[in-house]
Amino acid sequence: MIIGCHVSLSAPDYYLGSVKEALSYDANALMIYTGAPQNTFRKNTSDFKIEEAKRLLTEASIPSSSVIVHAPYIINLANTTKPETFELAVDFLKQEIDRTRQIGAKVIVLHPGSHVNAGEEIGLDRIVEGLNMALADNDDVEIALETMSGKGSELGYRFEHLAYIKSKVVKPHLIKVCMDTCHMSDAGYDVFQFDKLLDEFDNVIGLENLRVIHLNDSKNEPGAKKDRHANLGYGRLGFDFLYLVTSHPRLSSIPKILETPFVNELPPYGIEIEMLRSGNYIDWISQE
Repeated sequence: MIIGCHVSLSAPDYYLGSVKEALSYDANALMIYTGAPQNTFRKNTSDFKIEEAKRLLTEASIPSSSVIVHAPYIINLANTTKPETFELAVDFLKQEIDRTRQIGAKVIVLHPGSHVNAGEEIGLDRIVEGLNMALADNDDVEIALETMSGKGSELGYRFEHLAYIKSKVVKPHLIKVCMDTCHMSDAGYDVFQFDKLLDEFDNVIGLENLRVIHLNDSKNEPGAKKDRHANLGYGRLGFDFLYLVTSHPRLSSIPKILETPFVNELPPYGIEIEMLRSGNYIDWISQE
């Protein structure tokens, strides 16, 4: 079972500290931002203690494929109304790709973007344009487009959106997918018919293009298009379904990453990973 979580990256140990935090939860995968997701300020990766982190990953038998980088939220490649926003998105994504390479990771998760009322087709074509620019000098780091909930003018809430982008870019081999359980339910997919859902994904995109799963419960009814994560077993999806995803034989090689809310300002990942490894649900929040 390849299971991990979103961990912080902060002084003084930065990436080394991220790996240590993941290991403290008994994780064998992890996801990081290379800086704050809300702004463009970035510390130089020379401060990240990358070599020490790589040694620790090797000692823990965690391959680079289980280290996931998440692009910041402020990147919106679908924006057609503000050229400066689009240009910032392309330039910043280039930097994030380079920083992903520098830490030794191979996959960066990206929210496809919001078309800002320009229309879905225009927004999708703008994403293709932006990805072509951002990937022009890259031949190794993969972009995993995330399945989204469809709130506002958000794109990527249908598998067909992601398939369209992949089919149109100059380097389709670098376009992969991140599947989010909360987002798919919020977008209206019947996730409880999970084998059928995997078949549909395989037909539209291809399961060989799946690189990571964000494993989150949802506070919302299916189809709500709101994107509000819940802790495992405390939402509409339930622990049994999320355990099924984690242990599904068709997904055994795919890292599953928890992005569940903190409880009393503390990360829940240690106990949630313990539950997933054992297959036993614990009503731990009500006991707090």
